[in-house]
Amino acid sequence: MAGEVVLLDTWASMFGMRVRIALAEKGVNYEYKEENMRDKSPLLLQMNPIHKKIPVLIHNGKPVCESAIIVQYIDEVWKEKSPLLPSDPYERAQARFWVDFIDKKVYETMGKLWLSKGEEHEAAKKELLDIFKLLEGTLGDKPFYGGDSFGFLDVGLIPFSCWFYGFEIHGHFKMETECPKLMAWVKRCVQSRESVSKTLPDEKKVHEYTLAVTKVTTGA
Repeated sequence: MAGEVVLLDTWASMFGMRVRIALAEKGVNYEYKEENMRDKSPLLLQMNPIHKKIPVLIHNGKPVCESAIIVQYIDEVWKEKSPLLPSDPYERAQARFWVDFIDKKVYETMGKLWLSKGEEHEAAKKELLDIFKLLEGTLGDKPFYGGDSFGFLDVGLIPFSCWFYGFEIHGHFKMETECPKLMAWVKRCVQSRESVSKTLPDEKKVHEYTLAVTKVTTGA
């Protein structure tokens, strides 16, 4: 089932990081192709003609798109090592639910925080912190969202921790103060999972990248 594996991605993409972490957990060798999203390659347009976005996993010439779907695909194809999705159907459904929640709520609210000012900015900050506190409550006292083992929901959320530094600067708050259990989980993931520590980029570099992209997007 190995075959040829290619990943079309961008270094700062939290969605691409999910795929890189999953591939690392499984020990899958692959070819990485960095995409310039302002000048998309013909291969990306060919492999993801619907959304024209990264990440795209190409396995034996066949594309798989959307990060959560890709991670599930990886877990099913390379199932011999480091299972990511729970074996219990209910727990599996819950993990999928929360990753879907992250995709719809965290990413959207991130944009609100970065692009808003005044009252809208304060509202976005409160909304984002409320989301993180909800996710913190979902973690509870477990070491990982997957329980004792690093799993699908952990893979889905941990890349967003690269943006916490920027959130703190832009929102004037401290994640360690607001969500201590969540931050302890972040440290646990980084310290215990080589797949995470070797994949996550420097948070200050991510912040600089975000500032540059925001400037280009808004013309500010």
